[in-house]
Amino acid sequence: MSEPHETEPASAPPRRARRFDWPAFATAMVLGTTGGAICFKLHVPLAFMIGAMLATTIAALGGVRTMVPPRLRDGLVIVLGIMLGASFTPSLLGHLGEWSVSLIFMAVYIIIGAAAGTFYLRRFARYDPPTAYFTAMPGGFTEMVLMGGASGGDDRSIALGHSLRIMLVVMTVPFAFQALPGYDPAGRDWSLHGLGPWPWELSLTDYAIIAACFIGAPVAQKLGIPAGILVGPMLLSAGLHLAGLTAVKPPGLLVAAAQVVIGASIGGRFQRVPLMRIARTAGIAAGLTLVLLLVTLALSLLVHLLTGLNLAGLILAYAPGGLAEMSLVALALHVDAAFVATHHIIRIVLIILFAPAAYHLWRRWQERRATGV
Repeated sequence: MSEPHETEPASAPPRRARRFDWPAFATAMVLGTTGGAICFKLHVPLAFMIGAMLATTIAALGGVRTMVPPRLRDGLVIVLGIMLGASFTPSLLGHLGEWSVSLIFMAVYIIIGAAAGTFYLRRFARYDPPTAYFTAMPGGFTEMVLMGGASGGDDRSIALGHSLRIMLVVMTVPFAFQALPGYDPAGRDWSLHGLGPWPWELSLTDYAIIAACFIGAPVAQKLGIPAGILVGPMLLSAGLHLAGLTAVKPPGLLVAAAQVVIGASIGGRFQRVPLMRIARTAGIAAGLTLVLLLVTLALSLLVHLLTGLNLAGLILAYAPGGLAEMSLVALALHVDAAFVATHHIIRIVLIILFAPAAYHLWRRWQERRATGV
């Protein structure tokens, strides 16, 4: 499992030791929904996710217990996958070839971003090599924490660093996005219907298709597909939409609920973490996020000049946020969500497959350099 599960609290106890905490769950949902509703009323981009994240983060830092059940988040991430699949319309087939250059540059982005981030963390944060390397990697939260810990790194710092990076990206990108040429917030539908159809507008057949796509999650996980909980349903939904068999999208209320749950999950990561540690790591994470976003902007502009692909889509495709989070940003800002999701999936796969081997090669090179061999 990967990016869609990037909501594990950095200091959480083993999952088997947890018991369902109804008051903490109710608190998370009330805070998340209230924060989301306020931001939605204020026309904040990605309102329900940002509002829920802010409300639960503030509560967590204040010592308030919140909890989002992993199964609930998984269920709503599946809904998100189905909605992303609806972005793969038949007209998209003629443009797939245009993505090849930007997908190749994803590997370039990972190499440059990880190298720049590792240098920053080693030089300015004084992190040890494994902690710096696996914290700087722009993706693969769960895998990077496990691999970093197994390599001798501080897994708590790695987890907290990734959590703060995702939160900072989600907080900054939607607002900075509004400065791009061509963005017209006045032309957007700021009602709940703008997130998707009303529940009563869908037929029983539509609901049957949505339910069928849920099968993609366990199948993808069984096959070991990275981020399978999101990618499996997305692939099934994409296949149906590309074949022209349906044009159904999940109801807007479900999309809003997905934003609230994912936002509340991010905020809940900061429970039971000392405030001083969060403050110190937040400063380090802000610098790392800036480094990665500068790499994102530079490569997005380069690929835009080389290919003519939409600059806004490229920025979201290369932005160092989670797959689920950046996909929601794309949906909220009416950017090509299929383009963004495909690039983030490739990013996750490349990081999981090659980051561990690249780390060992880097360490061997460092050792040889130190011994003069």
